[in-house]
Amino acid sequence: MALTDSKLKSLLKGHDSKTPKKIADRDGLAALVRSTGKVSFIYRYRYKAKSQTATIGEYTGKAGGLSLAEARLKAAKCKAWLSEGRNPSVEIELNKCAIQEAVTVQEALNYWIDDFARQKRANADKHLAQFEKHIYPHIGGLPIEELATRHWIKVFDDIKRGIHHKAAPVAAGYIFGNAKQALIYCRKRHYCTTHALDDLLITDVGEKQGKKDRVLSLMELRELLRWSNDKSHNWYYRQLVMLLLMFGARTQEIRLSKVDEWDLDSMVWTCPKSHSKNGQDVLRPIPVGLREYIFNLINEAKKSESSYLLGEYKEPPTVSSMGGSIHKKLNHEKWNLHDLRRSLATHLSDMGVEPHIIESLLGHTIGGVAGIYNRSQYLEQKRAALELWQSRLYDCDAKSNVIRIHV
Repeated sequence: MALTDSKLKSLLKGHDSKTPKKIADRDGLAALVRSTGKVSFIYRYRYKAKSQTATIGEYTGKAGGLSLAEARLKAAKCKAWLSEGRNPSVEIELNKCAIQEAVTVQEALNYWIDDFARQKRANADKHLAQFEKHIYPHIGGLPIEELATRHWIKVFDDIKRGIHHKAAPVAAGYIFGNAKQALIYCRKRHYCTTHALDDLLITDVGEKQGKKDRVLSLMELRELLRWSNDKSHNWYYRQLVMLLLMFGARTQEIRLSKVDEWDLDSMVWTCPKSHSKNGQDVLRPIPVGLREYIFNLINEAKKSESSYLLGEYKEPPTVSSMGGSIHKKLNHEKWNLHDLRRSLATHLSDMGVEPHIIESLLGHTIGGVAGIYNRSQYLEQKRAALELWQSRLYDCDAKSNVIRIHV
């Protein structure tokens, strides 16, 4: 006679025999009842001409236990495995391991950060900080294979609408783009197999970043130059701004710059590929007029026993936030630190500097055949361009090497 729910509940009382009792159901399914009242569902079968038994779950009569209906479905699954020539006992153990070793959302995204982004992305720390703020607290600990598209959409909708923080539709789109790339990377490397984000676009969950076109005028740049020379302001940010103005470098390249990158004998600053966005060393000449200034920065760093040129390490969000507020102090139309690169590039172009020299100064990869065969660093041309730029900033004769900069 087949098992029933009422029969199973009665078996939970146990029995007096020391030997477990087997009560058959159908299609190889049976209940194994111990004297203590523990009831397990087992599947009996033959594999390679040998009788075998696989335990498929426990019956408790409560939530969390396996019901009779669920046990019959599992028995049917075992029968299907047998028809495919697979051993049900082995398959059950493999499924248990898969569940126990299930990759979480946080593990998958961290895998991408550590294995890819830190080598290929200049803003890896920023990406991680955004994941830690917006994703990990909500779904970070969940098995990534168990999450449907709707679970992810809720996270991005919360970012866009400001449920937990300030509304940020652009940030929602940006974080989504990184998360989608991370899952594709993990899938290619068989770290996880989810396709939950494949059909979504940035516009489905947030907004694209607008194209930036803010260029500071020479008057604004000179006002910023005076701000960076004013000792009443924060020392670190004054030097950061000064170096950004002088070299047109990325904020990260200055923020992470080490003392040993600056060679005052050859008068060249070598930004290592680990700090650059294009994955290559970026060489920039140090204009003669900046020699004393860089020399003083190096001495200050050594006095504080720091390897960083600016004496300490600051996190990207901290620098970005501070840099994004300077325009208010100067009563300028809004700009951020990255706009200083665009401003340098635009003004140098207006001054007749050739585009490939500007691109090389900015640390951009030169495309096409020229980028493959021409490996020149254009050091002398870049040196001339930077000296011309300084003369324009200080509104002085380009032949003059005397520039007053306070450390």
